[in-house]
Amino acid sequence: MKNVQHSRRNFLRLAAGATLAASTLGLPRMALAAPFAPDKPATPDAALKELLDGNLRYIRGRLRHPDQRPGRIAEVAKGQHPFAVILGCADSRVPPEVVFDQGLGNLFVVRVAGNIASDDVMGSIEYAVEELNVPLVMVLGHARCGAVTATLNAMDQGATVPAHISSLVEAIKPVAQQVSRDTPDRVDVVVRKNALHAADQLRHESEILHEKLSSGTLKIVSARYNLDDGRVELIG
Repeated sequence: MKNVQHSRRNFLRLAAGATLAASTLGLPRMALAAPFAPDKPATPDAALKELLDGNLRYIRGRLRHPDQRPGRIAEVAKGQHPFAVILGCADSRVPPEVVFDQGLGNLFVVRVAGNIASDDVMGSIEYAVEELNVPLVMVLGHARCGAVTATLNAMDQGATVPAHISSLVEAIKPVAQQVSRDTPDRVDVVVRKNALHAADQLRHESEILHEKLSSGTLKIVSARYNLDDGRVELIG
């Protein structure tokens, strides 16, 4: 445990040093001022409320477009302080900053087809939680997910999937195999189970996230985006 903590501290010191070096070499003078003090949700529940409130504005057509003014560019150049991590699908119809009505620096977004929790995805999330103190992680699946549909089709037809797409199918397949072929709304059932599965992986396979969960400073939730009306619903 001591070796893990020592390595973690060394990594974070290197990351902080790299950020400082980049800022001093390439940023305009205004952006090198003291880091701004962000007004962001400090608790997991407050962060979740901010997301859901933003989604409500989105589906009602009452967008505020927060933190998208030109001056925000210089603010976030001094450092990032996102209040939530979104592990979402790469689908072009589900951009988190849009569906949650957020702006620059508010969300730490990790997107991959099928919103799977692969090693590199998990490492990105661990960085956000450990280094940036993000209090909330949301795994966001969506209706009619193409990666889920491709996985079910491959299973049903006994077909091989070309190239690196197979890695996505193999990640989703254990969840898809739990749902019988005659299940009504089969794709959507697997979409939901897949989001829950990824959240469980984050909870149980990451020591960093597990520690934050145990201390009450982190919450991990699963959700589903409805392509038809834009609503995000919590699941599980």
